[in-house]
Amino acid sequence: MRQVNGFDSGLEVFHALGSDVRMRIVQLLAENERMNMNELASALGLTNGAVTAHVKKLEEAGIVSVTASHSGKGTQKICSLLVDQLLFNANPEEEVRSNFKIYETQTDIGYYSDYQVKQPCGLAGADGLIGTEDDPRSFAFSERIGAEMLWFHDGYIEYRIPNLLPAHQRIVQMTIDFEISSADHGMVDDSQSDVVFYLNGRKLGSWLSVLSPDNAHGIYTPLWWNRPERQRGFLKMLVLNEMGVFLDGAKISEGLPQSEFIDEAGDIRLRFEARPLDGHNGGFAIYGGGFGNYKQNIHVRVHYMPEEGADG
Repeated sequence: MRQVNGFDSGLEVFHALGSDVRMRIVQLLAENERMNMNELASALGLTNGAVTAHVKKLEEAGIVSVTASHSGKGTQKICSLLVDQLLFNANPEEEVRSNFKIYETQTDIGYYSDYQVKQPCGLAGADGLIGTEDDPRSFAFSERIGAEMLWFHDGYIEYRIPNLLPAHQRIVQMTIDFEISSADHGMVDDSQSDVVFYLNGRKLGSWLSVLSPDNAHGIYTPLWWNRPERQRGFLKMLVLNEMGVFLDGAKISEGLPQSEFIDEAGDIRLRFEARPLDGHNGGFAIYGGGFGNYKQNIHVRVHYMPEEGADG
């Protein structure tokens, strides 16, 4: 999911989508997951050159990914969607409500504070596996800090998000986005698993993990990782406020009271849990900036404002 805040920041996206041909390309890629230039040209009744120009505009706007695929017949350009959902915020809070302040931070995926996992599992860094694959003890290695992708099928991993808010402030909204997919690659049912999200011990809701869009190599995935599974994931967005907990814009649970944004120790603890249910044992993989399709780790954005009676 991609969020566009305000008209100015969305001009490139609006321009890219302001064409019937380009909208049809997006529709075709949504239906077929990935297509080469020849297939797109044939479906649209256009020349390859015309399709290439349209795809380039979509690529520049971050809507479409183009990768080279080498085969015995030469090199083909493969197109796929980078964005599965687009959320436009016409009146972003940071512009409309000037009394809000914003605190942003990113947490590396290897910088977890607690975990409990069962095999199959593993961690991968920029240069290779960390520890031994399918050995949960590897999650305790100090080298885990350098992980760019990790996966497991049963258990949880928890992050302590840095809380650097000034004193006497209250959180109005928290937005958490991350790249995630199923850990498995196989039949759809086998690859699915319930991924449950928690904040400070409270269940926020869940997401049924699914396969990566296709087997294409992740944009930032290192070349040494040549397996079909865990190449890239989906960018998911959790929004938490008093009105509800929303995943990609859909409400998944009721709102959070102010007291639940930060625990009694003043920490913000975010937990991801894999729950195998009804034969859905696919688990999940979570990606850092050096793996997958998005150059980011777990990104947290906090809107806050002074408590009533407190000075700003």
